[in-house]
Amino acid sequence: MPSEPIAPAPLLAARGLHKSFGDNHVLRGVDLDVAPGTVHALIGPSGSGKTTVLRSLNGLETPDAGTLRIGDLELDFSRPLGRRERAALHRASAMVFQQHHLFPHLTVLGNVTVGPIRVQGRGKEEARADALALLERVGLREKADAYPSSLSGGQQQRVGIVRALALQPSMLLFDEPTSSLDPELVGEVLAVMTELAAEGWTMAVVTHELGFAREVADEVSFFDEGVVVERGAPEQVFGDPQHERTKRFLQRLQGPFA
Repeated sequence: MPSEPIAPAPLLAARGLHKSFGDNHVLRGVDLDVAPGTVHALIGPSGSGKTTVLRSLNGLETPDAGTLRIGDLELDFSRPLGRRERAALHRASAMVFQQHHLFPHLTVLGNVTVGPIRVQGRGKEEARADALALLERVGLREKADAYPSSLSGGQQQRVGIVRALALQPSMLLFDEPTSSLDPELVGEVLAVMTELAAEGWTMAVVTHELGFAREVADEVSFFDEGVVVERGAPEQVFGDPQHERTKRFLQRLQGPFA
């Protein structure tokens, strides 16, 4: 009898993440796995803990308890993180934010190369060549010498994606990357993300774009009140949700994608 194929170990494994801000217990024991080369979508109402989890994966927030592994990096949040551990976490993952957060005084090329040069210590010519190649991939090579103020919101967000890619992380983190865009610009950003998924990038995506999550994600986690209420393949979570809270959320938001 043939043996079942062995699933690869997750690139990211978070266990028992807790986080409080004062009396607000935002994360209540969150577990999250992301397999290499897959897209994991985090969905749920505002304030459910999705963004706090994502920020914890990049060191922008520090959980009060729990453990995290990304590749060979293992962290235990029951004790304070050291400077080297925090720097290693920044190297392992790269964040694309809701707002573009581009430096207004730097050109597009300067925004993309500042991290590799100043943080990672890469040579200027190498960083420049890589940045230009990445800008070419997202159709912005001709904007290399432009300043952010001259770009549309969609173009600025694509630069934000390139800036993350330029850091050569193990995985990409997207925090509602289309939420601040005009509706006609959403598609160009989602198209870049879809291409990255097809290329095998490991991605964790907080999104309200349920159509994107259903079509592109390999796994979906539904968050509510600081816990993962339901997790599964998109066809299961969207097509046959098992929890009443998931059903109510999807009934309210999924109509346009039905």
